[in-house]
Amino acid sequence: MTRPHDPLAAVAAGVDPGPFALVRRAGAEHLDLFTGTVRTADRLADIPLPEGGPGPRTLALVPYRQITERGFACADDAMPLECLVIGEHRQIPLADALAALPDAPVVTTGAGFDISDAEYAATVGRVLAEEIGRGEGANFVIHRTLRATVQGDPLAAALAALRRLLLRERGAYWTFVVHTGTRILVGASPERHVSVDDGLVMMNPISGTFRHTGAAADRDALLRFLYDPKEVEELYMVLDEELKMMATVAEHGGQVVGPYLKEMAHLAHTEYLLAGRGSRDVREVLRETMFAPTVTGSPMENACRVIARHERTGRRYYAGVLALLGRDAAGRQTLDAPILIRTAELSPTGELRVPVGATLVRHSTAEGEVAETHAKAAGVLAALGLGPDAPARPGPAGPDTPSLAEDPEVRAALAARNAPLARFWLDQRLPGATALPGLAGRRALIVDGEDTFTGMLAHQLGALGLTVARRPWQQPGPVEEYDLVVMGPGPGDPNDLAEPKMATMRALLADLLAAGRPILAVCLGHQLLAGLLGLPLHRRDAPYQGLPRDVSLFGATRRVGFYSSFTARAGADRVATAYGPVELSRDPADGAVHALRGPGFAGVQFHPESVLSRDGLVILAELLAHLLDHPALAGHAPAEQG
Repeated sequence: MTRPHDPLAAVAAGVDPGPFALVRRAGAEHLDLFTGTVRTADRLADIPLPEGGPGPRTLALVPYRQITERGFACADDAMPLECLVIGEHRQIPLADALAALPDAPVVTTGAGFDISDAEYAATVGRVLAEEIGRGEGANFVIHRTLRATVQGDPLAAALAALRRLLLRERGAYWTFVVHTGTRILVGASPERHVSVDDGLVMMNPISGTFRHTGAAADRDALLRFLYDPKEVEELYMVLDEELKMMATVAEHGGQVVGPYLKEMAHLAHTEYLLAGRGSRDVREVLRETMFAPTVTGSPMENACRVIARHERTGRRYYAGVLALLGRDAAGRQTLDAPILIRTAELSPTGELRVPVGATLVRHSTAEGEVAETHAKAAGVLAALGLGPDAPARPGPAGPDTPSLAEDPEVRAALAARNAPLARFWLDQRLPGATALPGLAGRRALIVDGEDTFTGMLAHQLGALGLTVARRPWQQPGPVEEYDLVVMGPGPGDPNDLAEPKMATMRALLADLLAAGRPILAVCLGHQLLAGLLGLPLHRRDAPYQGLPRDVSLFGATRRVGFYSSFTARAGADRVATAYGPVELSRDPADGAVHALRGPGFAGVQFHPESVLSRDGLVILAELLAHLLDHPALAGHAPAEQG
């Protein structure tokens, strides 16, 4: 009988253990030990997923540079996509693992961030002014890396750090060590990126950071945090961005569950869960969800450009994922992929990297975001002997300290966050339940301006009864076969008509107007339409990125979500244009045009598809009645909204 391979004993004996991974998943009273061979893959589609009985097959280390598969920008550091092809899998009880893991201090020298606090604060200021302020997106994550040198055996140090994380950290989704022979990763990631089990796709947007010292959190301070508009809106924005991804990988989009409080040793986060049914290959799910907005920003494609402009070096494995691929008892593919954050990377020679980032939004301050990077790094740094420990938990397998998440006022504060949101994404949706009479057989084309909000918009228009196709702005093609063309959102300056995207989308709008084809324009599309109608476009003094507002919309008060830094302005509610009279809904304070409608066309500056737009489905139904000139649509707005 072959004796199971024991990497921990090999490390203790000073012997090379070969590739392995030790993983404790959320709530488990055991660690999974995976051993096998390592191979590299060029693309996510090349990750091996062998046939066989149920269980895990491959653990993939997906670097950030893999984003190039989607054609997105990055500082390409050539980090490999390494795959541990699992030959043996066994479970080790938590108490046994703690007894076997080395209980020794980790000694490091030369610790320091590659970017000073002052330099990082200056970068924060530039991103707020030059990127968010100029309409390049709603939020961006910029990282920095603490670097040091580990004394002694790096693998033994990583295993000692794992032991401390198991004892001291709370609320992690995965706590792990992965050793491939070329690198070691050790960490306690709080965040599931994406999982697939029995066809159920789940994502877990986490944002908003409440910092504390590691002792019991201050309840009153936590309540202030939960009602802080900056923290609330930060979570809403990543929720919207991950709903965009779910719109691609789940057949009916994602249903929102939560929010919840995730408590960890040095901080707490707020989070949602998203769930939806899908049938894609799990490697395709990974590709379509590269990478989480909580570690990149939104809209995703332009966030990658912004990161490449402002970060000095490649991200290596930071913001990528660990991806455990396997099969269930019926032979169906499974996936479990945490985000590679709160994770240290060690080289065989002891070089240590601990990358960490902060989410920059319109409310951000340089001082606050610098502090956030320190707080997020605290748990893994403490495990590596580079910071103060959090208090030990009562026992190796014992209960966590009492949870503030169960406090009635905390639960009420969390529940209150859903009150202004769109029920379309919060409630379970039955096929056909929101379809309107008169739309059966009608077709819509959405032109995507590099913001996958268009995926959410497609789901909502489909739920109303339209058959919907999407096309990127660069792709030419006929429009005559469609009953409606939707000019979609995207980042950028709508006044820059020399920029190829702006020129192309504006030219298409002009052709559609001249031909009298029905048009619905959203956000950037609306701005370009307004420009064609002769309305001046202005950059807002304060960006409307991730901002929910009650606005007057053609006589009715509606709750809508804005993601914009530019707006059209007008001095009257009706204007004459070359394309006929146009009715405007304007802000009474500054004349900003929230919406417009004319003969056969309409535009909205906000995002009706956003989770922030409580009344979005009602607005779309009313606009379709106007655009498609179908009496059966009038007065049939879905009752679930408003």
